[in-house]
Parts: sequence; C-alpha cells; structure tokens
Amino acid sequence: MLKATGIGIGATALATPAGAAGAPLVHPGLLHTRADLDRMAAKVKAGARPYAAGFAKLTANRHAQSGWRANPQAVVYRGSGTPENYRILYNDIHAAYQNALRYHVSGEEAHADTAVAILNAWSGKLTRLEGSADRFLAAGLYGYQFANAAELVRDHGDFDLGRAQELMRSVFHPLSDDFLTRHNGAVVTNYWPNWDLAALACVIATGIFCDERAVVERAVEYFEHGDGMGSVKHAIPVVHEDGLGEWVEAGRDQGHALLGVGLMGTVCEMAWNQGIDLYGYDDSRFLKGAQYVAKWSLGGGVPYTANTRKKGAIGGWSGTETASDAAGVDPGMTRPIWAMIANHYTRRRGLPASYLTRAAAKAAPEGGGGDYGPNSGGFDQLGFGTLAFTRDRKRGEDQGRVEEPDGGPSPSPGTSGGSSGSRGAGGVRPQASASPARGGDLAATGSGDAAGWAAATGIGALAGGLLLLRRRDRVSRRGAGE
Repeated sequence: MLKATGIGIGATALATPAGAAGAPLVHPGLLHTRADLDRMAAKVKAGARPYAAGFAKLTANRHAQSGWRANPQAVVYRGSGTPENYRILYNDIHAAYQNALRYHVSGEEAHADTAVAILNAWSGKLTRLEGSADRFLAAGLYGYQFANAAELVRDHGDFDLGRAQELMRSVFHPLSDDFLTRHNGAVVTNYWPNWDLAALACVIATGIFCDERAVVERAVEYFEHGDGMGSVKHAIPVVHEDGLGEWVEAGRDQGHALLGVGLMGTVCEMAWNQGIDLYGYDDSRFLKGAQYVAKWSLGGGVPYTANTRKKGAIGGWSGTETASDAAGVDPGMTRPIWAMIANHYTRRRGLPASYLTRAAAKAAPEGGGGDYGPNSGGFDQLGFGTLAFTRDRKRGEDQGRVEEPDGGPSPSPGTSGGSSGSRGAGGVRPQASASPARGGDLAATGSGDAAGWAAATGIGALAGGLLLLRRRDRVSRRGAGE
C-alpha cells in the first residue's frame, strides 16, 4: 500500500514479483499491443464483422480527422471557482488517440502526424493541473489517456518521447500518486471507487509508458490491497452465492458505477498486457462485479447490502453516509466499456459471462470521445472497443485456460492468486467469495454467450437477438432452479 509520501518516479517502494524483476516492459503495451493493432488492421482490410462497423464509427468521429489542431494550455483547471478549461485538454487528447488508432488501422501517415503534433504541443506547454478536488480526476483520467495516445506513436520519428514522459512524471503522475497516498486530506472512504480507479489508471499507465516497473507494481499492490474504495475488495465488497459481485457504487448512481467498471477494466487490461493478471485476481472478482453491473444496467434486479462509510477530512469535519439499495437505472444509458471486458473473459479465458456479452452487444459498435455527448462524462473512456478488443476464441483451447496475452508474457503466477481475508471499507461489510461450480456459468447468471456475440457482430437484428437472449435466460434460470 502507498504509505510513504512523495514517492517519485524511479523509487523502489515495492519488490517486483518473482519472474518479473528485470524483465523489460512491453511496447506498445498499454491498452493495445502490436498484435492487437495488427489484428485490427487485418480484420478491417478484410471487411470482417464487427471490426468494419467499429472502424466506421471511428472514422465518422470529428476527433479522428487529420485536420484537428491542438490548443495547448500552460495550466489546466478543473473544479469550481476556477476558470475551467479542462475540456480543451480532453478533446485534444481524444483527437490524438483517435488519429493514432486510425493510423494503425489504415496506414494513413497524415493521422499519425496529427497525433504527434497534438501530443508534442501539449508536452511543450502544459505545466500544472489546478482546481478543486476535481484536479485529481483530471490528472487520473487525462493522464492515462495521454499516455495511451502517446504509446501509439512512441516510435514516430517526430514524436518527442522524452518530453511526453516528463509530462507524465511531473504533471499527471504526482497528483494521482498523492491521491492514493493522502486522498486529498480526507478519510480514506470519503471518495467513491472511481476516484481511486482514475488515479490507479494514471499510475500504472505512467509506469508502463515511462518504463518504471516499480511504479507499475505500486499500482498492482494498491489494486489488490489498497485502503481506499477503489481497491478491488472495497469496490466489490460482497460476492453473493449466485456468483454476482456487488459493486458498491451501485448504491450511488448508474453513471458513476459504469465509470468505475470501465476504469477497473482499463487498469486490468493495461496490467494484462504486461503479464500481470488482475482480471483473474481473487477468483476473478472483477468478473463478478462487472457481471453485476451489466445485469443491473440492463434492467435486471440485483441484491445490495446496506453499508455505511465514513466521510470528511482528517482532523476536521466528519460524518457518515449510508447506501441502502441499488440506485435506479436507465437501460438506455451506456458507456463504451463492455467490449474490452467481455472479450477478455469469454474469448481469452473461455469463461461464460452472459450479462457482459449482452451489454457489449447492446452497445456495439462502441464509439469514443465525442460520440456520447459533449460533457466530460462522455470522454472518461477512450472507447472503440468493438474495433479494438473483439477477438476470436482460439480453437482447441480448453475453457478456463488462460491464453498468453497478445504481445506480452504470460501472467506472473505471483500476481494472479487470491488472498486470505478481506477488510471492510468504512463499514462496508465483506463476505466470503462464493466460487462457482467448475464448467458452469457463474452460478447460473444467465444463458450462454453465443447469441449475445452474434448480435454484436451483426448476425441478425439486435432487437431479435436480445429477445432471444431473454427467452433463453428464462429457460436457463428455470433449469438452474432460480
């Protein structure tokens, strides 16, 4: 856990796991590896579904155009009482990412040049992030996104890699690292999980982009054992006997719960591409939490354990807040988060995850920043998961067998296991995880994945596919005794 203060890039706060010490980090190796980029290009060139639809979604976005021009600022503000200008930053970062991704798929150099020009402009001017507590969100969200855009052009001849790395080290990472250490001077449970998870995404992205393995390992340690609400056992404090993992922020509202799931998936994917299996940590606890949120967001009923968390500042005002039930949902609300998570569990791992596949099918083809409204919530994820994360299940693999991550080493055994016990966060009561029966769906959480993926790949009408899934789900639940 991040107990020390002021730990800079390059410090060795934690020991690296067995087998990882001295191993070079993989590049590109944040959300996309070389194998991922090659797969996208080949599939789109062949006109394969659903990649072609995903690429069409990308090329239609105004941020993905080579005519985009950056508007860098020396100081970026986010939060009340300041001249907020953070929208300029997130729009430019998404333009850089989308142009870089479009270049890798199409091979059009103009898009790479545009991405490089945007990133160089910002690394040459940005010096500080300021504002209210929201400055920590800006550091986390836009830090991990800047690193991902830059990772895609790190080998471009005109890209100033050293200056981009220094921007991550001196502007984005310090705020995110400090938040995980001090939580803005508040009691550790004052902030809901998405605050921690935004900071975690930035810290692990910084470690990978800047080739600092110790920083990566600090993020991994916090994910597994951190005191804040964003560590996996505090974000998902209860695993029910039906195999669904209760997402604590479901007691707040749907939008923030979706944000948290998307951010946790982002952290897991970046770790996976470096050979660290956070997806599978603690008996795939994240899978159970993501399934819970997917079912709930689709309009399904889910249990919720009332919990009370402490709020306030250390040595100052203090109080408590109780969440007693899952909040109401709008089944039409979506974020571009599901394809990445669903494809990992069902295609890489061969695990059934029907709520995830339904959510992915409903959201397909996933867009990115600019496709989900003009406000910051529409830019919290980089998106385009239908294009970027759709993958074929390898033939001949046994269900449940872990593939080697594309472009990276096999997950380290030292980082994939569970741990004994679980600590509550400010009154959040943990319960023991319930392991599903081997070979079955996660405690009968729905039907198989085939129909959901068929809908996502354009085979049959989406409405008809979802109707078929609901009918199959009713049959499955009757057969499972639900």
